[in-house]
Amino acid sequence: MEHVADVRVIFGDTDAMGIVYYATYLKWFEVGRIELVRRGGMTYRDLIEKGIHLPVVEASIRYHRPARFDDRIRILAEVRKLGGASITFGYRLEDRGGNILAEGTTRHAFTDEAGKVRRAPEGFEKITGTQNQRR
Repeated sequence: MEHVADVRVIFGDTDAMGIVYYATYLKWFEVGRIELVRRGGMTYRDLIEKGIHLPVVEASIRYHRPARFDDRIRILAEVRKLGGASITFGYRLEDRGGNILAEGTTRHAFTDEAGKVRRAPEGFEKITGTQNQRR
């Protein structure tokens, strides 16, 4: 997994128990995948301008330890699988000590602006570092 970003937990992301609200982890997954694609030389804005959208069609999270207000979170992300019309990203969130807070995946379909499924764009393997993974 590649370290792609760090975030600090804001108070608004915690619940009444002072623990990060469970859905916030999906927001951090998004930060991870956007930065991973950016490191590959393309931005999500570039994809949208080309008429390519990546809606989430499946998400999974396994929580290991709670994160709390003002904690620094390290986001690690990678492409797990690039299919003909979908892509699966994997994520690991760690605290400053390297303890795993959560792990998960999101699977995205490649669609056009109307939501019609389409093939992954040519050259996307280079952007995501998955030259030998397309299936």
